[in-house]
Amino acid sequence: MSHYLPGEARATAQQPPMQDVVVQLFSHRTIIEPIQVPAVLEPLLVLVLAGAARVEERAPGGQWSAATVMAGDFFLTDTHEPYEMRWQTLEGEQFEVMHLYLGLPLIDQAARELLGPQSTAVALRDVSGAHDDTVRWLMEKLHHELVEQRQPSPLCVRGLAQALAVHLVRHYWDRQDAVRRSNALPAYKLRRVVEAMDAQLADDFSLAQLARTAELSEYHFSRMFKRATGLSPSQYFIGLRMARARRLLIETQRSVIDIGLEVGYSSPSHFSQVFRREVGVTPSAYRQA
Repeated sequence: MSHYLPGEARATAQQPPMQDVVVQLFSHRTIIEPIQVPAVLEPLLVLVLAGAARVEERAPGGQWSAATVMAGDFFLTDTHEPYEMRWQTLEGEQFEVMHLYLGLPLIDQAARELLGPQSTAVALRDVSGAHDDTVRWLMEKLHHELVEQRQPSPLCVRGLAQALAVHLVRHYWDRQDAVRRSNALPAYKLRRVVEAMDAQLADDFSLAQLARTAELSEYHFSRMFKRATGLSPSQYFIGLRMARARRLLIETQRSVIDIGLEVGYSSPSHFSQVFRREVGVTPSAYRQA
């Protein structure tokens, strides 16, 4: 998620090596241009830790729906497709949020316990800007364990995550949607792939290498990655290159040639051509603006 949201990612303590619980922290300012949130297998919970904002969401190209949120409010997303968000912080303040992905094994275990051993995979309702004291308490305890404890306990983290999964199935099970998507990437695999891309921006794009990182065939990787992000792996890779170039153009005095080399373009004219196509202006014009 840190590669999608333009806010500041806040560091957490070294997390236990668990695939079923992924936590990220962000500090945000107002975002006017919509950003796209990927669709992954796991439900995404977002808890507002501090501040307040007016948050708008929509399916790509659809109508915006808005919610005013403050500390303690949460979002639950189990959507089948990527979606767009934008927000405006209230009174100019930042607002801080915690993102939590719960692995499907936790949700499935809770469903079998509550609904019977023969229960099928359950889907959860999407919730925007609601308040639930149990969700808040459990997520704050996870935040405390993962951020404030010097050595987070995997046993404690898993216990809190299991309790949260049970609560979600009890209160947010979508009885109208019995079909869970199966062709999106798990969050930990998407994160692993994007981190690999980000570390190799100066190198040639390699679909085969990324597919190996995701432990999938090239065909299935390409299909699942586009399902999650709305972009092909190569398009997304170019987007990361341009994001790095924009940041370097603004934050450093390095030459356009050096920046182009860092993001994989040995030809200045090719770099300028791709940058203009993706961003709308040349690198020099972007820096001056």
